[in-house]
Amino acid sequence: MYKILKKEQLSSVVWLMVVEAPLVARHCQPGQFIIVKSGEEGERIPLTICDYDREAGTVTIVFQPLGVSTLKFLRLEEGDCFDDFVGPLGRPSDIVEMSHAELCSKKFLFVAGGVGTAPVYPQVKWLREHGYEADVIIGARTKDLLFFEDEMRAVATNLYITTDDGSYVHKGVVTSVIDELVASGREYNHCVAIGPMIMMKFVCLTTKKYEIPTIVSMNPIMVDGTGMCGACRLSVGDEIKFACVDGPEFDGFKINWSEAMKRMQLYKTEEGRAKLRYEEGETHSGNCGN
Repeated sequence: MYKILKKEQLSSVVWLMVVEAPLVARHCQPGQFIIVKSGEEGERIPLTICDYDREAGTVTIVFQPLGVSTLKFLRLEEGDCFDDFVGPLGRPSDIVEMSHAELCSKKFLFVAGGVGTAPVYPQVKWLREHGYEADVIIGARTKDLLFFEDEMRAVATNLYITTDDGSYVHKGVVTSVIDELVASGREYNHCVAIGPMIMMKFVCLTTKKYEIPTIVSMNPIMVDGTGMCGACRLSVGDEIKFACVDGPEFDGFKINWSEAMKRMQLYKTEEGRAKLRYEEGETHSGNCGN
């Protein structure tokens, strides 16, 4: 059992939990993920690691309650436990494997959209702790959906915030900020974009114009997290990869985005029906969508 030491609402739709998991904390690296399960028959949920404290033996996760399983997470309070908390899984971020000379040659730009802010944070924090600089763009639809502004400002060299509706700081999408930074003379040669699939796709289209190599996280299409279900299969260049065991991070210029975005739709009908059953309980007729 893995005790929840802290539960905090970060925005109107995003929650944070700090979980006691010493073995996971001892080995995890930025870019990796864990599998969380609540209840003996609960669904396995892959969540990218947001932060970790090796000395305290804790791992921080951030999630947005959308399906039944993550909605059930909201029932858990500090002192309650997850039945399973497995990890670290997946490959660490490529920055962890770079040499000092290579890291010094990089001019990093991180682009975070929505809940993608959570997995961007440990990478930028790792760079700061090792003496390297990185600029960060955080984007959200509106101010109420932003989180981790102070935490990111503490580790980023420069932090740029944008909201689609202009309710806070800059008005526009993250790609407009990239355009403005490049137009102002800023130079980057390594970009990491993590967030909604459509955002990552358009970041890649933008950075490709400027010949900025871009890494993306394909966590959004993961289901089982072990490579056994095949749900996260995707085309990367002329190769077939699995996001959970070969990633979750890949060269964004090589992703077949049309295929990946179609794969995200595979379980939406089933997820929707399950959510209705959960929310409506005994009043649910079971005929919706049939």
